[in-house]
Amino acid sequence: MTPSGMPTEPTEPRKNPRTADRILGGWLGRIAGNMLGKPVERGDYWTRERIDRYLRLTGALPLTDYLPEPTPDVVRTAEFELRPEWRQCVRGRIHGSCRDDDIDYSILGLHLLETHGFGFTTEQVGELWLLRLPYLQTFTAERVAYRNLTAGLKPPLTATYDNPYQEWIGALIRADVFGWTCPGDPRRAASLARRDAVLSHTGNGVYGAMWAAATTAAAFTAADAREALETALGSIPASSRLARTVRRTTALYDSGLPWADTLTAMEEETGRLGWIHTVPNAAVITAGLLYGGGDFTTTIALTVRGGLDTDSNGATAGSVAGVLCGASGIPPQWTQPLEDRVRSAVFGFDGARIGELADRTARLAAAAPGGATPR
Repeated sequence: MTPSGMPTEPTEPRKNPRTADRILGGWLGRIAGNMLGKPVERGDYWTRERIDRYLRLTGALPLTDYLPEPTPDVVRTAEFELRPEWRQCVRGRIHGSCRDDDIDYSILGLHLLETHGFGFTTEQVGELWLLRLPYLQTFTAERVAYRNLTAGLKPPLTATYDNPYQEWIGALIRADVFGWTCPGDPRRAASLARRDAVLSHTGNGVYGAMWAAATTAAAFTAADAREALETALGSIPASSRLARTVRRTTALYDSGLPWADTLTAMEEETGRLGWIHTVPNAAVITAGLLYGGGDFTTTIALTVRGGLDTDSNGATAGSVAGVLCGASGIPPQWTQPLEDRVRSAVFGFDGARIGELADRTARLAAAAPGGATPR
């Protein structure tokens, strides 16, 4: 009430400019990392060795920009099969981001929080999928969950019925928005991510989402990626295979082992799980963040060169690195080609401005209860 007794107008929570810059950095980093990895997304074909051979033949090592398009010599060898969308996401051809589910789910998560608030239910996540997300733009565990929803099943059966993909990477790629909206509060971010993830995943599939959200949230207050990763481990079961994999990757980094040797060791330990499983991809993301040494370009370049689910891994590592350095710290070769535009299959969001999405995310972060004050 005012002194005169008249009710006051509701006021919008005040955004912290530094936090807003970091949230924009997360969005830009996620999109740039996704675009970098998209042409070589297919881990059973695009191995680390094949990716680096392509980069050498096209004169792109060290990798400091988006992937180059194949030269005539490379085309003649017929040795490389880029993803069909490669013409929209190689250097010199990018005009805004191309559509990808790694970005669709960030947008859908933002819409979820704007529509239902931080108290959303898993059932509401499913309802929003049916309303806003085309079925044919879902894959693996998400497509199974979508089909189960249309058959009338409710969570957690949507995740477990006839679903061989329960521990694959799909829930992890949906998690960043929960970290962006809980800056400095990794446990709360992980709790939100879990509520979303159990619609389609179980076990390490759920822990992967919690870990990604917690790492992203921790990056707002952490001194570096190492601290963010270590803090995030407190939000998932210490005995889980995911937690053990992240700790093992970190231990190899601490021992002074070169990046490539660390990934070789982790591949020997986790490779049998498959290239879309959460656990081996978490090792690639962890290594990229650690060996990236705080440099945005090095982080996403190493992560994508690490292979497996390259676009998803590049997106997650790019998000964390973007939060750590802020939008103002991301080199322009990554952001300028995006032209502040994002393509999306989410109804009502195709062609949205990245800056507007980030601003809406920052408003949610400012309104969120609790959390630490980002530095």
